[in-house]
Amino acid sequence: MKALTRKTVLLMLAMLFVLSGLALDRLQAAENMDTTVKIAEMEGVGKYLTDQKGITLYYFTKDSPNKSACSGFCLERWPIFYVESLSVPKGLDASDFGVITRDDGNKQTTYKGRPLYYFLADNNPGDIKG
Repeated sequence: MKALTRKTVLLMLAMLFVLSGLALDRLQAAENMDTTVKIAEMEGVGKYLTDQKGITLYYFTKDSPNKSACSGFCLERWPIFYVESLSVPKGLDASDFGVITRDDGNKQTTYKGRPLYYFLADNNPGDIKG
C-alpha cells in the first residue's frame, strides 16, 4: 500500500473537521427541536421565553406564586400555556418550571412559580404584542 502524502493527510483531516462540525450543528438543531420552551432575544426587549414554535410566553402581574388570577375574559385574551412533558434548552434550569392546577381544574405550566400565558394577538414567532 502506498504511503499517504502529506497533502492527502491534510485533506483527510480537513474533511474530518468539516464533518464533525456538521454533526455538531445537527445535534444542536435536534436539541433545539426537542425543547418545548426556548429563550429568544430581541433588541429593546432582551431575553424572553417562547414555546417550541417561537410564540412568546407571558406572565400576569396579578398572579400570586403558583396561583393564577386570570379567568373569564382574561383567559380569552391570555390563553394558558401548558405542556405535559417539558424539556428545556441549555441556559434554562428545568427545576424552575412546574405545573399548577388552576381553580377551573385546568393545568398550567409555571416558570419560577409564575403561571405562563400566550397573548391572543401573537400569531407568529417573534410577536410581542402583549
